[in-house]
Amino acid sequence: MLLCLPTSVTEAQECLAEGAVPIGGATLVWATWQRDGFPGLAMSLREVPEANVLGRETVGGAVVLHRIGAEQPDVLRLAAATIGTGAVRRTATVGGNLVGSTLRCLLPAALVLDARATVLESDGIREADLTEVVAKRPVLLSLSWRAPIASAYRKLPGEAGGPPPQVVASALRAGDGAGRRLRVAVRDGYDVLSGDTTGDTDAEGALGALRGTALGDLPAVAWEVIRPQVTGLLRANAGNAGNAGNAGDGEGPSAPDR
Repeated sequence: MLLCLPTSVTEAQECLAEGAVPIGGATLVWATWQRDGFPGLAMSLREVPEANVLGRETVGGAVVLHRIGAEQPDVLRLAAATIGTGAVRRTATVGGNLVGSTLRCLLPAALVLDARATVLESDGIREADLTEVVAKRPVLLSLSWRAPIASAYRKLPGEAGGPPPQVVASALRAGDGAGRRLRVAVRDGYDVLSGDTTGDTDAEGALGALRGTALGDLPAVAWEVIRPQVTGLLRANAGNAGNAGNAGDGEGPSAPDR
């Protein structure tokens, strides 16, 4: 197997045109390649500047998970921190998790941030929404979002050999016009469901509206996490102290986000 290491978007496009198979940290595909055979040409974006951006409102597809820290929204930072072991997080990338993994541990966080993707194709780069990224699995160059007012995250304990652990993520953001929007996303098994409502209401009003979305059919255990997250986010934004979504496992963030 030959490895293409482009140092620019133009070089990366040329690699794709030559049939290179994109890889992130190869934490997931390596075992498959050992079993089924390696591609003739693979490509890593680790030397492409646009794929390594990391800021308050952006993260590159080639950024390894352990680099996501305090500058990023709590919901994204906490999601990254719960993926695998320290060794995995030093190798696995944002793009590999969102595009190459069936678990997509970062997807709930990206959804509540209303993140937009910049994807790389052989004929150029363009924006795409997360629905397209999940469905078509393009080469992810970066994600961008508007910094939330506050955000929260929790991963529930999972059973060895069982289904993926349930994940609940939420964020309160400024709306496109006046007012605020509250969005919640839940990974239930291999499915990720989300719903949003106005953030300019009390917790009970917000929870009632969210029950009328795709989240309404979730099991009670999910709502036991959604309720304190929503209550904490709205309370924190009102200026009260507290930990949004901290249900006792140390994975709820402080609020508001920086």
